[in-house]
Amino acid sequence: MAHRDQKIAVVTGAARGIGAAVARGLSARGMRVVLLGRELESLREVAAGLPGTSCCIEADVTDEAAMQGSARSVAERLGPASVVVANAGIAVAGSFASCDAALWNRVIEVNLIGSAVTARVFLPQLLLTRGYLLQVASSAAFGSAPMMSAYCASKAGVESFAQALRSEMEPEGVSVGIAYLHWTDTDMIDELDEHVVLRELRRRQPAPARRVHAADRVAELLVRGIERRSPTVYAPPWLRLTQPLRPLFPHLVARASRRSFARMSPAELHAAAGVLGAGGHADWDVHRRATSIRPTTPPQD
Repeated sequence: MAHRDQKIAVVTGAARGIGAAVARGLSARGMRVVLLGRELESLREVAAGLPGTSCCIEADVTDEAAMQGSARSVAERLGPASVVVANAGIAVAGSFASCDAALWNRVIEVNLIGSAVTARVFLPQLLLTRGYLLQVASSAAFGSAPMMSAYCASKAGVESFAQALRSEMEPEGVSVGIAYLHWTDTDMIDELDEHVVLRELRRRQPAPARRVHAADRVAELLVRGIERRSPTVYAPPWLRLTQPLRPLFPHLVARASRRSFARMSPAELHAAAGVLGAGGHADWDVHRRATSIRPTTPPQD
């Protein structure tokens, strides 16, 4: 059992990227961190570098039974969580028509359903501690980018879910925050920039909006928001200024898309959709083996 004055924080998707960086930040501030994800060895590598004590739990955030077991394990071994960061997420780049149906659905399952499962299993502990849940969303919720339909839909969904949950839990003393992230330096972004259509769309954004932000800096902003129990966290901070402009974004994205698509060849436009980032590949490989999924993508000409 952790010391009674030491807060317990749970971070999903903690094997790399933002999750790992947030875990480091929370640990540096004296919290005992539970790193939860699909890749146990990677979680252990992150845990080994943390300044404070931590533990690792291998679980699929979409597996209700496994997550219930994870929550029980946290409560029994460490005590009730005071902070939960619903960060686990994957992305697919490519057209909806070229994307395997099971893969498209998996993005929704991990990003949206996985966030709901995470909240459901840990809410009893947060009620005990009058704690704080941070839902990691994205600027992808502001305007639906083509070639990222599953990711944008899932991030719009988690934003709406977290807003509803916030109103429900406020009378119970539990705070719910939403983190809006933009371009962040993770392996997901590295692969996204290899996709010609998405690279072209990003090129058409204003210069400040094209900037890629270091994962540690983004995590620092998220950790600061956790400490303040902030209802919203923007990384970078200037994203806050774009909220009043959100009704315009679908039109701006559509205009930029038309210009970008006009420069693309048919082969580039219809390239097969694929998972982005090492974390996404790891999740999809394990999920596909476990469920014996066979591709359902229509044959390409």
